[in-house]
Amino acid sequence: MREDTTWLLPFIIVMLIGYFAWTTWLGRKGAVHSGSMKGFALAKGKISPAIVGLSFGTSYASANLFLGVPGWAYTYGLSTLWYTIGCFGVTWLGLLLFTKTFWRYGQKNGGSLTLPQWLGNRYKSKTLQVLVALLVLFNIYYIVGQNVGLATMFETVIGIPYMWGIAIGVGITIVYVSLGGAFAQIVSDGIQGTAMALVSILLFVSLLWTIGGGWNVFGTLHTELRAIDPALVAPLSTGGPFYSGFAILSIQWLLFSFVLLPHLMNKVLTVEKEEDLRTFTLTAGVSLFVLSVFSVFAGLAARVILPGLASADSAIPAYILEAFPVVIVALMVMGLISAILSTTDSLYLGITNSIGNDLFKVLAVPVLYKNKNLTEQELDGKVLKASKVSLIFIGLVSLYMSFSRPESLALLTNFGTSAIISGIVAPIGLGYFWKHANKSGAIASVLSGAGCYMFLTGSGTVEHVFQAMFFSSALGFFSMISVSLLAEAAKKREKTAQQAV
Repeated sequence: MREDTTWLLPFIIVMLIGYFAWTTWLGRKGAVHSGSMKGFALAKGKISPAIVGLSFGTSYASANLFLGVPGWAYTYGLSTLWYTIGCFGVTWLGLLLFTKTFWRYGQKNGGSLTLPQWLGNRYKSKTLQVLVALLVLFNIYYIVGQNVGLATMFETVIGIPYMWGIAIGVGITIVYVSLGGAFAQIVSDGIQGTAMALVSILLFVSLLWTIGGGWNVFGTLHTELRAIDPALVAPLSTGGPFYSGFAILSIQWLLFSFVLLPHLMNKVLTVEKEEDLRTFTLTAGVSLFVLSVFSVFAGLAARVILPGLASADSAIPAYILEAFPVVIVALMVMGLISAILSTTDSLYLGITNSIGNDLFKVLAVPVLYKNKNLTEQELDGKVLKASKVSLIFIGLVSLYMSFSRPESLALLTNFGTSAIISGIVAPIGLGYFWKHANKSGAIASVLSGAGCYMFLTGSGTVEHVFQAMFFSSALGFFSMISVSLLAEAAKKREKTAQQAV
């Protein structure tokens, strides 16, 4: 640690206390809107669409973008830019294509609170709703990735033990999400997004004094990287995620489909009026650009000025210690904490909402309260309580799973998301545009797509996570199209037979 970092730990402790007090206050303020399941899950109409759009960007820009992807840049060099460029351009394209139709379908049948419920309503299938809710549980790996990122940053910058860093992150998030639900989560994300944007810009600008070269800073960076290893400036990387054109295509498919993840599409359902979707998508696009493009360059610069780091995922924390004075380091650490927690809170909310609304309500309520004749208000209260209790349970599970540090934070976070995308991309995409899409095809797609992904990755048949997701998604599309057509044909034959009788 640098000699002038004596005051760094006290600065950050004071900021963390202030951060905890602020988020707790937001949670208490959001409690007014969280007395019902709808308020807890969406806080619909209570928040400006611009803030919701900013929350989308901050929920997207997790520890993966601020720590994991720069770690890839540190290891594999310029080929990582394929991922970075896709994070803005390809993801935003997906958002623009999916948002309006998703929002319109979400308003039908009394409104959808979660992605599993949206699919259940779209295909009139409780079975599908439950299957997708179970698939949403894979986001626990994404949460673990955030916990690991936070702990790695604390450990690298201020020497807080890895385990304590995990406990701090889990504790803060659970408190304010349980108190304020979607309102606290979205508003805090919106404000944190500003801090994250400043960190991204500062990381980018700092290349002027860490790498040098003035207006030719990129040329200087390229030269320095080539001097270390020519492979660092190649368009493809040996042994990494970007080793072939097909691998890169698979990554772009992931990033295009990424917007369909439950904790992101729930933001669309939060928007109250259709005319507000324009503001939402514009703000989301701007935040995606600022938060996804700049930090990767600091990972590249870290390879030049800090060779030989024990963990590539610590490239950004180590870089800011080298590049900035102690006060700025403290502020940037809080910005990185914001990046991590702004995704973690969305993930917690998305999982627990699905547990309460899509699993407990659909599976447990008919059994536990079969003869109770609950009113709508009483039922809503039971579901809300189940969601909040499950928040604590999921927090403890993620805490336990985070104790073992993964080899690559970026691969860990993308493992769970790829499993979800493999199952849901065909039912959502074809549900928009294809008139023959039906529940039999959708169920087949979820089972075959997610099942194929788990087999390919679990057996080691396809070691590249993104390629496994690509193949599994393709199988999901094939299954949905073929089973939907077969089910439709069977239904027509049955109808014809009945008419003949």
